[in-house]
Amino acid sequence: MRIGLDAMGGDRGPAEVIAGALAAGANLNNGDRIVLVGDKSIIEAELAKQGSCDCIDIVHASQAIEMGESPVEAIRTKQDSSIVVMTELHRSGELDACISAGNTGACVAAAQMRLRRLEGVQRPGITTLVPGMKGAVALCDVGANVNCRPQHLHDYAVMASLYYKATQGVDRPRVGLLSVGEEEGKGNDLVKKTGQLLKEDPNINFIGNVEGGDLLRDVCDVMICEGFVGNVILKLVESIGTGLIKSLVKGLLVQMPDHAEQILKSITKISHLHDFNDYGGAPLLGVDGIWIICHGASESKGIMNAIRVSREVASHEVNKHIVEQLSRN
Repeated sequence: MRIGLDAMGGDRGPAEVIAGALAAGANLNNGDRIVLVGDKSIIEAELAKQGSCDCIDIVHASQAIEMGESPVEAIRTKQDSSIVVMTELHRSGELDACISAGNTGACVAAAQMRLRRLEGVQRPGITTLVPGMKGAVALCDVGANVNCRPQHLHDYAVMASLYYKATQGVDRPRVGLLSVGEEEGKGNDLVKKTGQLLKEDPNINFIGNVEGGDLLRDVCDVMICEGFVGNVILKLVESIGTGLIKSLVKGLLVQMPDHAEQILKSITKISHLHDFNDYGGAPLLGVDGIWIICHGASESKGIMNAIRVSREVASHEVNKHIVEQLSRN
């Protein structure tokens, strides 16, 4: 498998991305390659500092898309950017997957414009795993599509369920539709019409409407919503987890200073459950290829785990199963 990695994407710069690539190298199979795409001189200089491995190749791209740029405009005007070059390599078959911690909108735009959609998919959606009370919950969509129709959310339910089944080993994941109340009649027109579609699909284990707080209460395995709301929820959950852990540490150390070492060990274990780096990247499901989008603040561990996620999507043939189920519908 040849995995493309945007060396220029992310808030932490090429050093962190390359460190993640090197860490992932030890877990690759024979013949697997990590292709770093970006400014060749910068990549080579960083590899000279950190060391290299035989599994890494470099493809030069003279431009980079910044976080604040307009996604579609950047894709059109920066044809030699790392995101565009990497996506083109995937389209031509020279890569089997793309990974980036860069501009999310640009990643989505490049994937949709260059790779196109899987047969039967109307809108791709980003599916991320969120730590719940008894395991991860798949949240889809978290930012690919903010103007949804009921059929789009139905497709998200199909795709996210198959992804959850493949990665978490749950045969029939419980699917909840995010609304303002669990009662069937609540929600806006989008939610009501989507709910009807999900009820009529025997291939989806639809449990009905769920509320935002249910994300962390082991109510469902998959939570479906449109991208604007999903992105807000994701950022809120991340900040709550970090804030609560910091407050807990501060309070416990004040109350029990003699047990500081034990407290810090316990909190460290808990914090790992809420660290987005442990989950790696989020697949953009529905495009004709494998595109993994990472958190902009990803550390080397997050990049390493994103490479793992790309291999999981490929090995479980998630795209093949998506096309098969949508064709049955």
